[in-house]
Amino acid sequence: MESEAQMLPDGLEKKKHRGLSVHQFIIRILLIAIGITLEATALEAFLVPNNIIDGGVVGLSIMAAHKTGWAIGIFLIIINFPFFVIGYKEMGKTFTITSAAGVTLLALLTSLFHAIPSFTDDLLLAAVFGGIIMGIGVGLVIRNGGSSDGTEILAVLLNEKTPFSVGEIVLFINIFILGSAGFVFGWNYAMYSLIAYFIAFKMIDVVSEGLESSKAVWIISDLHQEIGDALNDRLGRGVTFLNGEGAYTGNDKNVIFTVISRLEEAKVKNIVDSIDRSAFLAISDIHDVKGGRFKKRSIH
Repeated sequence: MESEAQMLPDGLEKKKHRGLSVHQFIIRILLIAIGITLEATALEAFLVPNNIIDGGVVGLSIMAAHKTGWAIGIFLIIINFPFFVIGYKEMGKTFTITSAAGVTLLALLTSLFHAIPSFTDDLLLAAVFGGIIMGIGVGLVIRNGGSSDGTEILAVLLNEKTPFSVGEIVLFINIFILGSAGFVFGWNYAMYSLIAYFIAFKMIDVVSEGLESSKAVWIISDLHQEIGDALNDRLGRGVTFLNGEGAYTGNDKNVIFTVISRLEEAKVKNIVDSIDRSAFLAISDIHDVKGGRFKKRSIH
């Protein structure tokens, strides 16, 4: 009997999927653990002692613990549990197990760190620094394939049945939760909670997407060769020439594609303007870049 590889056309032998190596898996678990530790620190050293909450299940757990006197960790596990049971089929075994382990660790650490005195009783400082540390922690967890909040799973499930995006659903849920803090702790605390949540939200973006944002550039010009050479020489960026066709005129178009850092955007515009002022230029944000010749280079 012929093997599967022999039955496929030449050059199309089936390739086996390679998972994470043991070293990569250990590093990922370690980074998730560090992220969870930062989350617990933000909660017990800044937010909880000052009646400031975060969004999602963490926020619900803080309010429930305040009302009952029970430990936050108990509610983290109880509230998250049904989300992870539902998400087991939808999100995959690895994600669910990793996330459940992360929540369990967060519950344990919040109990251990509960005896730590608050770093500050200034509400603004607590909101700012608690938000920063929380955002860094959550960002590390997300970047390494985990989650410590079941509302994200709920948002993914609702997204399939509603016209709203995952981000819109998460935002709606968190606005409801943060608004509820006004009835539990008072409206001043609810407003400080919004500050902490906004800061954490921005820090999550920074950590999960990288400190230096990248941009994709498309340029359409008859002087594509000159512009491509200039981008290569002056920025050290590799460029790709694409063939296009104008839908209205039917004329062939030469398209330049490259990826730059945020700091190089103004330089690219100057290069293009100096060679062809009539060139079409489009620049957009991208979240991740890997491989190829994309490296940090000095601008000259």
